[in-house]
Amino acid sequence: MLIRLNFKSGKPVYLQVVDQVKAAAASGALRSGEALPSIRPLAEQLRVNRNTVAKAYAELEGQGVIETIAGRGCFLKGDHSPFRKEVRLKMVAEEIDGAIVQAHHLQVEEKDFLNLVRERLEVFEQKNKANEAKLKE
Repeated sequence: MLIRLNFKSGKPVYLQVVDQVKAAAASGALRSGEALPSIRPLAEQLRVNRNTVAKAYAELEGQGVIETIAGRGCFLKGDHSPFRKEVRLKMVAEEIDGAIVQAHHLQVEEKDFLNLVRERLEVFEQKNKANEAKLKE
């Protein structure tokens, strides 16, 4: 799993780590039960404070994405979510609302926005299939 940080993005580093772990899990690059890098080595690799990585892992654990097993490390949880379907849909709707606001401010037309969403879904599906094929090899 490769994590790339953008220190100029304005987004907190720990949230960038959270988003990238979640994206890796969603795309299949990180599988259920797979261990995440330990806090200290990941912090050194990313050149950030260990507390930043620990905060990201705590956030992921709070969201039910990973679980910590004492003495063994952090592992990606199964495909289930601790949230009810309504809550999950609300969380996604809030993200979509943010994208819509951003598109409005950037003067992106509705049809272009929807085409971009479809395109991104296709790219995501292709990545997922590629990761599944890689695991079968």
